[in-house]
Amino acid sequence: MAIPQTFIQELLARADVVEIVGRYVQLKKGGANYMGLCPFHGEKSPSFSVSPTKQFYHCFGCGKNGNAIGFLMDHAGMNFVEAVKDLAGQYAMQVPEEDASPQDRARAAQQREKQATLTDVLEKAGEAYRKHLKTSSRAIDYLKGRGLSGKIARQFGLGYAPEGWRSLASVFPNYDDPLLVESGLVILNEEEDKRYDRFRDRVMFPIRNVKGECIGFGGRVLGEGTPKYLNSPETPVFSKGRELYGLFEARNALREHGFVLVTEGYMDVVALAQLGFPNAVATLGTACTPDHVQKLFRFTDSVVFSFDGDEAGRRAARKALDGALPYATDVRSVKFLFLPAEHDPDSYIREFGRDGFASFVQRAVPLSIFLVEACSEGCDLSTAEGRSRMLSAARPMWTQLPEGALKRQLLNEIAERGSVGTHELMDLWGLGTPTASSKWKSPSRFRQPPPSSRKAIKPKMHALAEHIARLALRNSAAWDLLSGPDHELLCSVEGPIGDLFSWLETSFHEHGAQPWAALAIGVEGTTFASLATGLMAYDNLQPSGRVIEDNENPEDDLKRTMKRLHLGLIEEEIATANQLPMSDPNRVERLKELSRRQMAVQNQKFGSTT
Repeated sequence: MAIPQTFIQELLARADVVEIVGRYVQLKKGGANYMGLCPFHGEKSPSFSVSPTKQFYHCFGCGKNGNAIGFLMDHAGMNFVEAVKDLAGQYAMQVPEEDASPQDRARAAQQREKQATLTDVLEKAGEAYRKHLKTSSRAIDYLKGRGLSGKIARQFGLGYAPEGWRSLASVFPNYDDPLLVESGLVILNEEEDKRYDRFRDRVMFPIRNVKGECIGFGGRVLGEGTPKYLNSPETPVFSKGRELYGLFEARNALREHGFVLVTEGYMDVVALAQLGFPNAVATLGTACTPDHVQKLFRFTDSVVFSFDGDEAGRRAARKALDGALPYATDVRSVKFLFLPAEHDPDSYIREFGRDGFASFVQRAVPLSIFLVEACSEGCDLSTAEGRSRMLSAARPMWTQLPEGALKRQLLNEIAERGSVGTHELMDLWGLGTPTASSKWKSPSRFRQPPPSSRKAIKPKMHALAEHIARLALRNSAAWDLLSGPDHELLCSVEGPIGDLFSWLETSFHEHGAQPWAALAIGVEGTTFASLATGLMAYDNLQPSGRVIEDNENPEDDLKRTMKRLHLGLIEEEIATANQLPMSDPNRVERLKELSRRQMAVQNQKFGSTT
């Protein structure tokens, strides 16, 4: 779904990041900003700052920063569209669906309503399962036998589905309700027109989405029945290929520990949390998918996949590798952990302790090594045939990697193993010579002065222009405080800084004053984006925002700096005019004109030239 940029800017202009962040972080006023303990890393003294004027948050400890949408993505694990819809809903704004027909929009609204209803049904069932657990000695003994405490069972909402075929009939009086079948709680035998509970005599593990809503269940049989684990079927709210067990419960621990451990079972996740390793999640009886990996990278930059050391474990690891490759950027870490054949994570940590397990995790195989091993598997690299086979197997894996240093280094390593040069290998793969990918630049969306009228300014004057730009980005309403000649001068400055001022002028006239959070969306893809974000990053590096919001009179600061810029440029022109020959008839008139301009600027009643 494509959301118009103008809507995102309007949404960020209306949203209050202090209010949004304040729902998750206890904030206290500190000067012009609000301070609190960072939710993204463990700390004892607050270094997390939220600026109401810039509508941005920034942590001086870990460097996390962003706007209200970014906070929902980073903290709640939503994707961009989910975060925009969630934020828009909080401010009663309708996200535009320009490409959808009225019929499609109506169907989408019905789907959202049905999803909300299904989660309500599943939550009600989960509550009933938790009550049944309290009265089932068999289920309690099983969990105790696995070393689980009542506290950890409550944390994960564990329950018990009784043996009866229609136990849920006591929870849902209308047992024929189609929602029970659609939610996966009840199975309908259409030939015999009979209904019965899907989960019977099983310990129940509720599966929650990143918002904490129950979207399905996993049931572990008591005793030796089959299947050992039974999951909810695919439903409008549950997809095994996108959801991960324990992610909601582990989300804070992932930030604290710095990585996530992906296991293969519910019990691994719960047992690891019980034994002091709460940053584990599990796939839901399916191979790890790209959707799983993308979701994990919303919470952490480091993923460790854990597998059994047998052949099945190697096959599962290979599928996880395929899912991880498109997201293995230079700033992320992906590793693969292969346990001894006689162990799973639960048994290993019980035998060797938390520290022993942590030490074993540290020895996990990096993606770069596992990729080369995977494409070399079954290939005799001492023969030309084996090397050719390895190079053929490596191509589809290597091409999935995002551009960056890791991809280039792996190209070198693969080529070396195949006894060919990198350029030769690229030709063999039909990919041409490797070159740095060019950064896409958006077409100009703002009015620029013609090149002939652009002014080159000296470093001292450039620093003043950057300060003005920083003040205007921090508070775009300040742009209206400047005069027409001020605007004309700033927009005529040579280079990206002049382009930025031209864009600010157009943006102000089209959208009015906007906070930096909204402006940041607007500059994305422009040639001056890095300049704008760099100027605001300078703001973020100032402790507690003193340089930014605690200025006693920011309006005077802006006008004073503008006055200094005018005077500085006039002085440069005077110096140039003084270099003209004394015989030049234009010299005297030029100096008189510049002197008049200089006096006019000096006599202006704002600020000081010092």
